[in-house]
Amino acid sequence: MIKAFSALLFTTALACAGSAALAQDKTVKIGALSDQSGLYADLGGPGSTLAAQMAAEDSGLTQKGWKIDIISADHQNKPDIGSNIARQWFDVEKVDIIVDVPNSGVALAVNNIVREKNGVYINSGAAASDLTNSQCSPNTVHWTYDTYMLAHGTGGALVKAGGDSWFFITADYAFGAALERDTTAVVKAGGGRVLGSVKHPLNSSDFSSFLLQAQASKAKIIGLANAGGDTTNTIKQAAEFGIVSGGQKLAALLLFLSDVHSLGLNVAQGLNFTESFYWDTNDQTRAFAKKFQERMRNKQMPTMVHAGVYAGVLHYLKALEAMGGNSHDGAKIVAKMKEMPTDDPLFGKGKIEANGRKIHPAYLFEVKKPSESKGPWDYYKLVSTIPAEQAFTPLSESTCALLKK
Repeated sequence: MIKAFSALLFTTALACAGSAALAQDKTVKIGALSDQSGLYADLGGPGSTLAAQMAAEDSGLTQKGWKIDIISADHQNKPDIGSNIARQWFDVEKVDIIVDVPNSGVALAVNNIVREKNGVYINSGAAASDLTNSQCSPNTVHWTYDTYMLAHGTGGALVKAGGDSWFFITADYAFGAALERDTTAVVKAGGGRVLGSVKHPLNSSDFSSFLLQAQASKAKIIGLANAGGDTTNTIKQAAEFGIVSGGQKLAALLLFLSDVHSLGLNVAQGLNFTESFYWDTNDQTRAFAKKFQERMRNKQMPTMVHAGVYAGVLHYLKALEAMGGNSHDGAKIVAKMKEMPTDDPLFGKGKIEANGRKIHPAYLFEVKKPSESKGPWDYYKLVSTIPAEQAFTPLSESTCALLKK
């Protein structure tokens, strides 16, 4: 009995020592996985890596003895490459958290790897609302925006304004399909009709045949269910075809600040779109944007994706500090992130729902005319604010299996 009792005490001591060591572990490794050189590089890419670095610095944890490393990689908009990088990061590089990941096809693939490896995944770049519905995970937080927000923001506003017939030009992968699906539901709910759609390959250069089909449909609204370089190329070529001057309206269902900068106000003026962050919203967003711009090689202002990476990493680090250390248990860390209210200088106060959806207001903007802009990067004027509780899929409508437990 004495031997048995001694063995029990020894085992208990080991367990306690292990727990104490775990609580004192103050090392974090963050992987920024993005499109570093392709059509989504300006909206995410190097800017997302910088945003993660700024969050680590602003968290104050390094001054408290924490060691925070940040690495980055290019998924090249290919799910297999993204998945391989994620596995390598968890198995070899000992990464704790993956952030950003624009391109919904890559994002959904990485989502599965992170859950398998019990890491943490804060997605800011991808749009598919499936990440908090059919493909939800206890390890994933979808931070910045999604196809539900875009569809109900831009699509809903245009339908109310009389845009009751639509034709979609859609990127042929998970993101385009999700955005067309969610916007179609909004159009039909508002009494509108979808007259047709056409799919185009990712990173296309010639949209002439797709635009001719949209023009021939006579639809009042041509919905662009694409992003980044694909969106800017579509809009530029639509101007060459005289589509807007011919009476049809373009709906840029996903438009970023970097896209408007690329297009220029002469081409982009009048476009309506929905975002959850704009650098010129208040003193706090302007202060962050100034610091960000100073450190960007191309002196670009931050997009909402960059803002989401910053805010998401900041909240993650707050959760680790509240837990007393890094347990390297992704599901437990995400549960702590959901338990804590969110509060950061870019999105303000909010929360993370049980399905992993980060809740905050969204904004319907219109691109300014050149005569309305007061200087560089002064591109948006606010049309309306969508309250946080209306901007994203209500939990009562979510298909996330986590809600059934």
